[in-house]
Amino acid sequence: MGTRRNAQESVPAGGRLVSRTRRLDDAPLSALVRAAERPHAIWTAPNEPAVLARGAAAFVTASGTDRFASVREQAATVFSSIDRPDAAPHVARPRFVGGFSFHDRHDATGVWDGFPGAGFVLPHVQFTVTDDATYLTVNEYGADATPASVERTLDKVAAAARDTTHGDLAAPPGVRRTERTTDRETWRDQVEQVVERIESGTLEKAVLAQSLRAELDGAFSLPDAFDRLADAYPDCFRFAFRANGGRTFFGATPERLVTRHGGRLETGALASTAPRGDTPAEDDALEADLRNSEKYQHEHQLVADSIRDQLDGHARNVATGDQQVRKLTNVQHLFTPISADTDDHVLALADALHPTPAVGGLPPAAALDAIREIETFDRGWYAAPVGWFDADGDGTFAVALRSAVADDGAATLFAGNGIVADSDPDTEWEEVLLKYRPILDALE
Repeated sequence: MGTRRNAQESVPAGGRLVSRTRRLDDAPLSALVRAAERPHAIWTAPNEPAVLARGAAAFVTASGTDRFASVREQAATVFSSIDRPDAAPHVARPRFVGGFSFHDRHDATGVWDGFPGAGFVLPHVQFTVTDDATYLTVNEYGADATPASVERTLDKVAAAARDTTHGDLAAPPGVRRTERTTDRETWRDQVEQVVERIESGTLEKAVLAQSLRAELDGAFSLPDAFDRLADAYPDCFRFAFRANGGRTFFGATPERLVTRHGGRLETGALASTAPRGDTPAEDDALEADLRNSEKYQHEHQLVADSIRDQLDGHARNVATGDQQVRKLTNVQHLFTPISADTDDHVLALADALHPTPAVGGLPPAAALDAIREIETFDRGWYAAPVGWFDADGDGTFAVALRSAVADDGAATLFAGNGIVADSDPDTEWEEVLLKYRPILDALE
């Protein structure tokens, strides 16, 4: 995504960040996305402003085991000499937006060409959309950045934004054919390999994933897909990141990895999945099974306990809320909220929590080894942290589930399931299929 830099190349030293903000009238996110043509990033989250990024004032990449720390260090260089009026609205402050790969040995090739081990853009043009207002922020970084240049860009972009229109939601492109890249027999063998490791005592749980290749009947439209996801999943984290080659990684995930706001963090355990019922009575019965199933409760408790363990040394006063059922359009999950006090940067928290057992497994190292050895495709940014952070170390990261990489004529979708000792391969196969539905519905 954005201007390409070599992995872990620092941003130029000696520059300064000039940032100015202006409030806009009647510029909703949907209209801005349609007018943006090829945005670098879009981010929306429950109870947060939405962010639309165009162009790059700065772009940082990293790879390897220290990629979280490297991104933080490079961003700190950009933020270290900021020229921004004290009266500027805090909600519209400059933010880096982007994500990480699932594995620290990610290879940015094939479907994932243009998506490095970590890639974050500080937008040249940043729209911040709240319930009450839309703000335009223009950022320039470098030795030649000046307030006058930023103000000229503000004038130009603000004038164009006044002419944006909602536009009509186009019909989805349609899906000509789909192909699961892991066939049923291979999947059965993979599940059995995980179960064997669990029975041998080397694993408690591992999450296996698949990908689904969908050939489209028409051209992929990010604005239309994003609007359809907003209608169907208003309470999810929605995201889109565009690579240099034009591919877009997008999705609508129910899972927050972590939010840091000042000295407080929010996270939670989202694990165990059941379908929604066709009638209220059937839906209630499925929810009761989710709450009362020993298998589901065991799987969920493993995730909640591990998150608390992962926060050790990074947080104080860790508090666990009451278990809930999160209901989405086609599935429902068990969810336990977790909060705490912290002094850590949100990137340090994301590093500590990724991967959660909901997308990796337990013990973490053994689960990652199993995933690398057993899975037959590259996860890329799927199931990895995506989100934003600012100069104060605040930010939000979600786990990139219910997602796909799309280009003009095709999309590759991703989904997975947690495998425990009594997992049945056929049941898990059908459950994975459910998790493709959010993206398929947006395309079909």
